Amino acid sequence: MASPAAACSLPTHTAPSLDDKPADEAGLRRLRRRRRRRCICICALVTLGVLLLLGVTLLVLFLTVFRVRDPTTRLLSTRLVGLAPSLTQPNFTLLLTVAVHNPNPASFSYASGTTGLWYRGAHVGDAQVDPGRIPSKGDGVVQLEMTVLTAGFTKDMAQLIRDIEAGSLPLDANARIPGRVAVLGVFKLNVVAYSDCHIVVGFPDMEIRGQDCRDHAKL
Repeated sequence: MASPAAACSLPTHTAPSLDDKPADEAGLRRLRRRRRRRCICICALVTLGVLLLLGVTLLVLFLTVFRVRDPTTRLLSTRLVGLAPSLTQPNFTLLLTVAVHNPNPASFSYASGTTGLWYRGAHVGDAQVDPGRIPSKGDGVVQLEMTVLTAGFTKDMAQLIRDIEAGSLPLDANARIPGRVAVLGVFKLNVVAYSDCHIVVGFPDMEIRGQDCRDHAKL
Protein backbone atom coordinates (compact mmCIF):
# COMPACT_ATOMS: atom_id res chain seq x y z
CA MET A 1 0.00 0.00 0.00
CA ALA A 2 1.30 3.39 -0.97
CA SER A 3 2.33 5.75 1.72
CA PRO A 4 0.31 8.99 2.32
CA ALA A 5 3.30 11.08 1.34
CA ALA A 6 3.53 9.38 -2.01
CA ALA A 7 -0.23 9.75 -2.61
CA CYS A 8 -0.20 13.50 -1.90
CA SER A 9 2.75 14.25 -4.04
CA LEU A 10 1.99 16.68 -6.99
CA PRO A 11 3.23 16.13 -10.55
CA THR A 12 6.16 18.25 -11.44
CA HIS A 13 6.85 19.98 -14.85
CA THR A 14 10.27 20.21 -16.28
CA ALA A 15 11.29 23.84 -16.90
CA PRO A 16 12.37 24.63 -20.52
CA SER A 17 16.05 24.58 -20.94
CA LEU A 18 18.04 27.56 -22.15
CA ASP A 19 18.82 25.69 -25.36
CA ASP A 20 15.12 25.87 -26.48
CA LYS A 21 14.94 29.72 -26.61
CA PRO A 22 17.30 30.22 -29.57
CA ALA A 23 15.33 27.62 -31.48
CA ASP A 24 12.07 29.51 -30.90
CA GLU A 25 13.65 32.83 -31.97
CA ALA A 26 15.04 31.21 -35.12
CA GLY A 27 11.59 29.90 -35.96
CA LEU A 28 10.07 33.35 -35.49
CA ARG A 29 12.69 34.84 -37.75
CA ARG A 30 11.95 32.24 -40.43
CA LEU A 31 8.25 32.97 -40.11
CA ARG A 32 8.84 36.70 -40.44
CA ARG A 33 11.03 36.13 -43.53
CA ARG A 34 8.34 33.98 -45.14
CA ARG A 35 5.71 36.63 -44.47
CA ARG A 36 8.00 39.35 -45.85
CA ARG A 37 8.66 37.31 -49.00
CA ARG A 38 4.93 36.71 -49.39
CA CYS A 39 4.22 40.45 -49.09
CA ILE A 40 6.96 41.25 -51.61
CA CYS A 41 5.55 38.72 -54.08
CA ILE A 42 2.02 40.10 -53.67
CA CYS A 43 3.25 43.67 -54.17
CA ALA A 44 5.23 42.62 -57.24
CA LEU A 45 2.21 40.86 -58.75
CA VAL A 46 -0.05 43.85 -58.05
CA THR A 47 2.52 46.24 -59.59
CA LEU A 48 2.88 44.02 -62.66
CA GLY A 49 -0.90 43.90 -63.05
CA VAL A 50 -1.17 47.70 -62.82
CA LEU A 51 1.62 48.13 -65.40
CA LEU A 52 -0.07 45.68 -67.77
CA LEU A 53 -3.40 47.46 -67.35
CA LEU A 54 -1.72 50.82 -67.96
CA GLY A 55 0.02 49.46 -71.06
CA VAL A 56 -3.23 48.11 -72.49
CA THR A 57 -4.98 51.43 -71.74
CA LEU A 58 -2.25 53.43 -73.48
CA LEU A 59 -2.33 51.07 -76.46
CA VAL A 60 -6.09 51.54 -76.79
CA LEU A 61 -5.67 55.32 -76.50
CA PHE A 62 -2.97 55.40 -79.16
CA LEU A 63 -5.11 53.31 -81.49
CA THR A 64 -8.20 55.47 -80.95
CA VAL A 65 -7.85 58.87 -79.32
CA PHE A 66 -4.15 59.44 -80.05
CA ARG A 67 -4.30 58.19 -83.64
CA VAL A 68 -3.65 61.19 -85.83
CA ARG A 69 -6.30 61.59 -88.52
CA ASP A 70 -5.44 63.38 -91.73
CA PRO A 71 -6.51 67.04 -91.91
CA THR A 72 -8.27 68.49 -94.94
CA THR A 73 -7.40 71.72 -96.73
CA ARG A 74 -9.25 73.76 -99.33
CA LEU A 75 -8.05 76.83 -101.20
CA LEU A 76 -10.76 79.45 -100.85
CA SER A 77 -9.40 82.31 -102.92
CA THR A 78 -6.39 83.86 -104.60
CA ARG A 79 -5.86 87.56 -104.97
CA LEU A 80 -3.17 89.62 -106.64
CA VAL A 81 -1.86 92.06 -104.03
CA GLY A 82 1.18 93.61 -105.70
CA LEU A 83 4.49 93.31 -107.49
CA ALA A 84 7.62 91.85 -105.94
CA PRO A 85 10.95 93.53 -106.76
CA SER A 86 13.26 91.59 -109.06
CA LEU A 87 16.41 92.46 -111.05
CA THR A 88 15.48 90.24 -114.03
CA GLN A 89 11.73 89.82 -114.53
CA PRO A 90 8.89 91.40 -112.54
CA ASN A 91 7.44 88.97 -110.02
CA PHE A 92 4.11 89.42 -108.29
CA THR A 93 2.57 88.52 -104.95
CA LEU A 94 -0.58 86.48 -104.44
CA LEU A 95 -2.62 86.37 -101.22
CA LEU A 96 -3.87 82.82 -100.72
CA THR A 97 -6.71 82.01 -98.30
CA VAL A 98 -6.83 78.37 -97.23
CA ALA A 99 -9.45 76.64 -95.07
CA VAL A 100 -8.13 73.86 -92.81
CA HIS A 101 -10.26 71.27 -90.98
CA ASN A 102 -8.76 69.39 -88.02
CA PRO A 103 -10.69 66.11 -87.43
CA ASN A 104 -8.60 65.09 -84.41
CA PRO A 105 -9.83 65.31 -80.81
CA ALA A 106 -6.73 67.41 -80.08
CA SER A 107 -5.74 70.93 -81.04
CA PHE A 108 -2.95 71.38 -83.57
CA SER A 109 -0.41 74.13 -82.90
CA TYR A 110 1.89 74.59 -85.86
CA ALA A 111 5.15 76.40 -86.35
CA SER A 112 6.37 78.15 -89.49
CA GLY A 113 5.95 76.03 -92.59
CA THR A 114 6.76 76.25 -96.28
CA THR A 115 4.64 76.06 -99.41
CA GLY A 116 5.84 75.63 -102.98
CA LEU A 117 4.03 76.27 -106.28
CA TRP A 118 4.66 74.58 -109.66
CA TYR A 119 3.34 75.23 -113.15
CA ARG A 120 3.63 72.19 -115.40
CA GLY A 121 6.70 70.97 -113.51
CA ALA A 122 8.43 74.37 -113.32
CA HIS A 123 8.94 75.94 -109.90
CA VAL A 124 7.05 79.23 -109.96
CA GLY A 125 6.44 80.29 -106.35
CA ASP A 126 7.17 80.04 -102.63
CA ALA A 127 5.36 81.10 -99.49
CA GLN A 128 5.98 81.03 -95.76
CA VAL A 129 3.23 79.84 -93.40
CA ASP A 130 3.08 81.80 -90.15
CA PRO A 131 2.62 79.95 -86.83
CA GLY A 132 -0.94 79.36 -85.67
CA ARG A 133 -3.38 76.97 -84.05
CA ILE A 134 -6.34 74.90 -85.23
CA PRO A 135 -8.79 73.82 -82.49
CA SER A 136 -9.70 70.19 -81.89
CA LYS A 137 -12.36 68.94 -84.31
CA GLY A 138 -12.51 72.50 -85.61
CA ASP A 139 -11.75 74.70 -88.57
CA GLY A 140 -9.29 77.47 -89.21
CA VAL A 141 -8.36 79.87 -91.99
CA VAL A 142 -4.74 80.37 -93.00
CA GLN A 143 -3.63 83.30 -95.14
CA LEU A 144 -0.25 83.38 -96.78
CA GLU A 145 1.50 85.62 -99.27
CA MET A 146 3.12 83.76 -102.13
CA THR A 147 5.81 85.26 -104.33
CA VAL A 148 5.17 84.10 -107.88
CA LEU A 149 8.22 83.88 -110.15
CA THR A 150 7.30 84.85 -113.71
CA ALA A 151 10.46 83.29 -115.10
CA GLY A 152 9.06 79.84 -114.38
CA PHE A 153 5.95 80.52 -116.46
CA THR A 154 7.90 81.71 -119.52
CA LYS A 155 10.04 78.56 -119.89
CA ASP A 156 7.43 77.20 -122.31
CA MET A 157 5.83 80.25 -123.87
CA ALA A 158 3.82 78.25 -126.40
CA GLN A 159 2.14 76.23 -123.64
CA LEU A 160 1.58 79.33 -121.50
CA ILE A 161 -0.16 81.07 -124.41
CA ARG A 162 -2.40 78.06 -124.94
CA ASP A 163 -3.36 78.03 -121.22
CA ILE A 164 -4.03 81.78 -121.25
CA GLU A 165 -6.21 81.43 -124.33
CA ALA A 166 -8.10 78.63 -122.59
CA GLY A 167 -8.55 80.92 -119.58
CA SER A 168 -7.12 78.55 -116.97
CA LEU A 169 -3.73 77.79 -115.44
CA PRO A 170 -3.03 74.33 -113.98
CA LEU A 171 -0.92 74.62 -110.82
CA ASP A 172 0.46 72.21 -108.24
CA ALA A 173 1.10 73.26 -104.65
CA ASN A 174 2.52 71.40 -101.70
CA ALA A 175 2.98 72.37 -98.09
CA ARG A 176 4.92 70.98 -95.15
CA ILE A 177 3.90 72.29 -91.72
CA PRO A 178 5.45 70.93 -88.49
CA GLY A 179 3.55 71.26 -85.24
CA ARG A 180 2.19 69.57 -82.13
CA VAL A 181 -1.10 68.03 -81.10
CA ALA A 182 -2.16 68.35 -77.47
CA VAL A 183 -4.29 65.40 -76.31
CA LEU A 184 -6.36 65.98 -73.17
CA GLY A 185 -4.16 68.98 -72.48
CA VAL A 186 -1.44 66.64 -71.15
CA PHE A 187 0.07 64.54 -73.93
CA LYS A 188 1.87 66.51 -76.66
CA LEU A 189 2.92 64.73 -79.82
CA ASN A 190 5.07 66.10 -82.63
CA VAL A 191 3.25 65.98 -85.95
CA VAL A 192 4.08 67.10 -89.48
CA ALA A 193 1.14 67.96 -91.75
CA TYR A 194 1.57 67.57 -95.51
CA SER A 195 -0.69 68.82 -98.29
CA ASP A 196 -0.40 68.22 -102.03
CA CYS A 197 -2.94 70.00 -104.23
CA HIS A 198 -3.65 70.25 -107.94
CA ILE A 199 -5.41 73.54 -108.62
CA VAL A 200 -6.87 75.11 -111.73
CA VAL A 201 -6.92 78.92 -111.52
CA GLY A 202 -8.94 81.04 -113.93
CA PHE A 203 -7.20 83.73 -115.95
CA PRO A 204 -7.41 86.68 -115.66
CA ASP A 205 -10.10 86.58 -112.93
CA MET A 206 -7.86 84.38 -110.63
CA GLU A 207 -10.89 82.40 -109.46
CA ILE A 208 -10.55 78.77 -108.35
CA ARG A 209 -11.98 76.60 -111.15
CA GLY A 210 -11.11 73.27 -109.55
CA GLN A 211 -8.88 71.58 -107.00
CA ASP A 212 -7.91 68.14 -105.74
CA CYS A 213 -5.97 67.99 -102.45
CA ARG A 214 -4.36 65.04 -100.75
CA ASP A 215 -3.60 65.73 -97.08
CA HIS A 216 -1.91 63.54 -94.50
CA ALA A 217 -0.17 63.83 -91.16
CA LYS A 218 2.78 61.90 -89.73
CA LEU A 219 3.94 61.52 -86.12
